[in-house]
Amino acid sequence: MAKVVRIHSTGGPEVLTYEDVDVGAPGAGEIRVAHEACGLNFIDTYHRSGLYPLPLPSPIGLEAAGTVTEIGDGVTDLKVGDRIAYGTGPIGSYATERVMPAAKVVKIPEGIETNQAAGMMLKGMTVEYLIRRTFTVKPGDTVLFHAAAGGVGLIACQWLKQIGATIIGTTGSEEKAELAKAHGCDHVILYRDEDVVSKVKELTDGKGVPVVYDSVGKDTWEMSLDCLQPRGTMVTFGNASGPVDNVNIGILAAKGSLYVTRPTLMTYTASREDLVESATALFDAVSKGVKIEVNQSYALADVQKAHTDLEARKTTGSTILIP
Repeated sequence: MAKVVRIHSTGGPEVLTYEDVDVGAPGAGEIRVAHEACGLNFIDTYHRSGLYPLPLPSPIGLEAAGTVTEIGDGVTDLKVGDRIAYGTGPIGSYATERVMPAAKVVKIPEGIETNQAAGMMLKGMTVEYLIRRTFTVKPGDTVLFHAAAGGVGLIACQWLKQIGATIIGTTGSEEKAELAKAHGCDHVILYRDEDVVSKVKELTDGKGVPVVYDSVGKDTWEMSLDCLQPRGTMVTFGNASGPVDNVNIGILAAKGSLYVTRPTLMTYTASREDLVESATALFDAVSKGVKIEVNQSYALADVQKAHTDLEARKTTGSTILIP
């Protein structure tokens, strides 16, 4: 029997239950994995709360790393004992063991620790598609990245610096501002104390930025649009403050013929080819100096506490759950 975190109803962290589940043997095209660490991500809170509905009861979690313990028929590129990681599901990573489609995992390269891999796949591949494919950032570009001290933000700051971009980040505290700066963020705006739009215009000589990366959602929507230069791109990829709704699309014309996109990692890694390409680019960026820092770890049994802290903005960088 494996220990698995499940939800039987939607709501706050209290709906997360810690249960015994019979995992079973892998079928054709599948592997069985013993997890060493499970990644904690904001999307997990959306599944738990019902913002992104799941059929109930349901396991939860999209990211983990561990060791292959059993191989199903037809799996030829993995063997028992291989270290693997994944960050795009299928849902159910909050578990000591599970059965996975082999096509959804990648081997962990030498030089990357298993715990580190568990905290980097979803966030790191998110950064990859955001800055390389959703809007291709070029050397010399100036970008605005909200939540710059978060798990995605810290990876993005470093990777954008590798590219040669100038990064304007927002954070909620001086402590987080220093953390973002230490990871390559050129300018940090304390959104609780400063006018973000005015500061961005000041830093860009009144031009605004060509792209805003916004995982906050409702609270920053209009502010983000106002930071864009004409024909700029608004990339809204999260809802930490709640979803953006009741939008009059005419606002995009009024604010400068803006582009808006709502991408997801699942779309950008839907094919095996795209998944491997994204993971390979991430591993390459890490080999060139992007640091993946696991700043918090919790026992898997303490998952309710982990979710509480994440939603209270008490975490920075990556967080893992240890089975």
